[in-house]
Amino acid sequence: MDDRTDELRHAHDSLAELYAELLHSVVDEIPQDRAVLALFHELLDGRTQVADIGCGTGRMAGHLARLGLEPRGVDLSPEMVRVARRDHPGIPFEVGDLRRLPYADGELAGALCWYSLMYLPPEERERAFGEVARVVRPGGVVAVAFKMGDDAHRRGGAAVGVAFDIWWLSMAEVERRLADAGFRVVFTATRPARPDEPQPQGYVVAERT
Repeated sequence: MDDRTDELRHAHDSLAELYAELLHSVVDEIPQDRAVLALFHELLDGRTQVADIGCGTGRMAGHLARLGLEPRGVDLSPEMVRVARRDHPGIPFEVGDLRRLPYADGELAGALCWYSLMYLPPEERERAFGEVARVVRPGGVVAVAFKMGDDAHRRGGAAVGVAFDIWWLSMAEVERRLADAGFRVVFTATRPARPDEPQPQGYVVAERT
């Protein structure tokens, strides 16, 4: 494991309990999140096998389960996965890397990448988006959420006493990466920053071609 990935893993290990405490109800507080997830669900059209890629403490996988889907989750951080298993015992979670997803080709009807792709440097994005495309079968759906910005590198985590690399992504960058990986974008949206956020947030939903 390279130093950047190791730093990211250790940072999120230390944040797992804090994330579980602070973020467990965020999806209930943000109607735009719920609307995008409802669209994701509708486009799946009865298919239920989905993965939350970069699942953290499992809050989004839990929401997908409440929608009637059959989610599983994967995260780089063993502590995040431990907390996810504890808080959502009916959902399978495992430790893994989104650059090498632990799923077979075309195994999934859909994938959720909710604030997980923004930790990738530009040189690793083709591989990661390609992995998402590999595991989502043709006609499947992906939903992406991300912090919007100018694609520049930043250091994150200072407010909670950790450090890791992060990129605030432009809508154009996410759309381009999805298209290059074999997805057709069907929906994009932005929402203004909330008082506790330094930037607007972006959403993209796309179908596997």
